[in-house]
Amino acid sequence: MTRIYKFVKWDVPSIEELKDAKAVKLRTHIDNGGRLTRQDKNWITEAVNRNTYFKRAVPVQGWCIPFADVLRRFVVKQYGEWREMFAVDKTAIRKTTYGRIEEIVELAKV
Repeated sequence: MTRIYKFVKWDVPSIEELKDAKAVKLRTHIDNGGRLTRQDKNWITEAVNRNTYFKRAVPVQGWCIPFADVLRRFVVKQYGEWREMFAVDKTAIRKTTYGRIEEIVELAKV
């Protein structure tokens, strides 16, 4: 199981109280060997790239829900600029990114 951890110093709800949060449900589903649907892949990709706290995890009320095991690293060229993104697959990048994407390149794992 991937380690979910608290990343704030103040009191937050217990992780058991947050079991109905989408990120927690998806993390539990993945840990139990479940397959991700297209909507799940798109949601994870968007949630990871839209938050300001983590590059490969989703924050939920003071808890870090990591998804590094299902994410791959890409560079995306859009409007002449390159940027790094973490996504489940290229399709999820195309579905969650607004505007025309010129090129997507997957970077090899180090």
